[in-house]
Amino acid sequence: MLAYANTTTDSANPAPNSRDIKFIEIRHLNGPNMWTCRPVLEAIVDIGELEDFPSDTIPGFYECLSSWLPSLVEHRCSYGERGGFLRRLKEGTWTGHILEHITLELQNLAGMPGGFGRARETSLRGVYKVAVSAWHEDIARSALSAARELVLAAMGRWSGDEPYNIKQTIERLRDMVDSLWLGPSTACIVQAAAGRNIPAIRLLTKGNLVQLGYGIRSHRIWTAETDRTPAIAESISRDKDLTKALLQSCGVAVPEGRTVHSAEDAWEAAQDIGLPVVIKPCDGNHGRGVFIELSKREEVESAYHVALEEGDGVLIERYVPGTEHRLLVVGGRLVAASRGDSVSVTGDGISTIGELIRHQINSDPRRGASEDHPLNPVSVDGITIMEIVRQGFTINSVPPAGLEVLIQRNGNHAFDVTDEVHPSIAAAASLAARIIGLDIAGIDLVARDISRPLAEQGGAIVEVNAGPGLLMHIKPAIGTPRPVGEAIVDHLFPNHDDGRIPIVGITGSYGKTMVAHLVAQLLALSGKHTGLACSDGFYLDQRQVYKGDHAKWKGVNNILMNRSVEAAVFENGGDSMLNEGLAYDGCHVGVVTNVELSRHYGQYIETPKQVFDILRTQVDVVLPTGAAVLNAREAMLVEMAALCNGEIIYFSLDPGLPVIKEHCLRGTAGINGVKGKRAVMVRDGEILLVTGSSELPLSKLADVPLTGDGHAMHAVENVLAAVAAAWALGIEPGLIRAGIENFSVFNMT
Repeated sequence: MLAYANTTTDSANPAPNSRDIKFIEIRHLNGPNMWTCRPVLEAIVDIGELEDFPSDTIPGFYECLSSWLPSLVEHRCSYGERGGFLRRLKEGTWTGHILEHITLELQNLAGMPGGFGRARETSLRGVYKVAVSAWHEDIARSALSAARELVLAAMGRWSGDEPYNIKQTIERLRDMVDSLWLGPSTACIVQAAAGRNIPAIRLLTKGNLVQLGYGIRSHRIWTAETDRTPAIAESISRDKDLTKALLQSCGVAVPEGRTVHSAEDAWEAAQDIGLPVVIKPCDGNHGRGVFIELSKREEVESAYHVALEEGDGVLIERYVPGTEHRLLVVGGRLVAASRGDSVSVTGDGISTIGELIRHQINSDPRRGASEDHPLNPVSVDGITIMEIVRQGFTINSVPPAGLEVLIQRNGNHAFDVTDEVHPSIAAAASLAARIIGLDIAGIDLVARDISRPLAEQGGAIVEVNAGPGLLMHIKPAIGTPRPVGEAIVDHLFPNHDDGRIPIVGITGSYGKTMVAHLVAQLLALSGKHTGLACSDGFYLDQRQVYKGDHAKWKGVNNILMNRSVEAAVFENGGDSMLNEGLAYDGCHVGVVTNVELSRHYGQYIETPKQVFDILRTQVDVVLPTGAAVLNAREAMLVEMAALCNGEIIYFSLDPGLPVIKEHCLRGTAGINGVKGKRAVMVRDGEILLVTGSSELPLSKLADVPLTGDGHAMHAVENVLAAVAAAWALGIEPGLIRAGIENFSVFNMT
């Protein structure tokens, strides 16, 4: 569909050439941020003179957008109802807001996950902040750029040589998604992990290698292969002859056969085994080069040469009558099964077989080359041509009207039959996966009836595949989608494991680095291999690996990917949270040391509310089983406490603060079975751990070198914050005391 812009103007509207949308700055916030807990693209947008012209004043604008993108009707916007955004568009809204919705919808139409969007004015006239979901930075940037072009085209300000083509724009974005985003098999596993609050880190910007979980408790997947998939098992599964020999030795039904080394040898083997036969590559996959039910010498010899091109060596086997099925085994358990089906065309007396394939088979919207299609297009290859020739036709033959011509004997496995599988067949599939050694396996077997034992019908297992495709199970052409992603996640993370290590995130205006070092030492003393990323370096167990400022997204992410790390401590500056977002989606302890409103956070951060929104990000990501550690003397932080999903632990130099007294005496249950609200405070030169009305003396300030005998007030607050964080993590008070009394600034170098 071509989109033709309305280019008429009148005196009440600016001429087309005076309208423009400029991006002053675009940045990717790749994690929780001041907008949302999801990655977003944040753009500073200057709409110029369009500030004076809301959408209802631009002739034809509403009609263009609503016809080009009719799916905008699903955007609820501030009205909270279907069609809400289109209503705003008709009544009059501004270009920044429109850009937000168009960017989101273009990403949605391209196949990206559902989105978040906001548009907010700045203090500069005509300048807006626009934030939209950005699960992949390059895709989101392209969608934002395309949204600008589309909006300008709808206003009659399109500078291209041809009319604006919305269909072409969406196709280009879809191509980007196919190339850069996760495939559906990997995506279903990542989504299942998210459903269990297990974090995910994409290890490649292009590809399906993903880490689930953090540090030592993480696992890695590559589509349907995991870090529990042995390399030796994968190698065995690629060797079809070896696979069959191992299965046969363990009593699993397999078709007899052998490897052949020439076309003549293939024919001799076929005669020895008994016709008809199957010919396949020894190490092939995805059904390429597989020929079934061959009975004639010319068929066998021709199939041999094609199969040889698809792999190293050729295997010939007894033909097992029946339909091919794919059974998915995860962790020794059958979780899904699908049935293949034959594919045919019906003659009309006019069209050739090639034309019938295009019109009757490949026109099916379920068929396509992308992983989003449950059925593949039928290609006219050697196997297809041989099948057609066997029936006395060529690809250019015109079959009589009403005559059915078989094109493929076993097409896609697209029909779910999970509930029909006989228990003995499920057990045989599980045994086959264990024999080969695969934690996730696609078992191909041939049977006339999957609901009856194989022995009753002469069925057999014909292949065991590593890294099986999952699309046929999550998106079958017919039948019930199966929760295979959940099964894989449950296999990797049993017993409600969330794959998380203890994480302490620290932010504030000053004192962050000192607190980070103190907490890291206390965790190391508790026996945990601890990673620390802060503004003076990158540390593993207090050993400085890299110097310089690593209190940034990359440094934090590198520690989370380190599979030896048992606990992590991260310093998060306000500028890093503002410009990059957090690298983790949840933490066990979030510390906010203090707030200094006079600090410069950036050109468009001008109010206390905006500073609040930046720093609250650290509190927003505290897990329900975690705790926020907040400075009780800061009114802004006391207000922030209400946003925390976990416990609140205040720290204070002044035990008489009303907020401290009120907090400690509330008497509700906290984490770790503790009764009463907790706080860390100083009274008479001594650090106290307070729970409700009970107080536990921890250490005298005079015994803590960092505090300068209790005279360095900021240093005392840093110690209190670190003590509160360690207490929240369940570290014993005696260990905390030893840590703070033996820590000095020399520990930080």
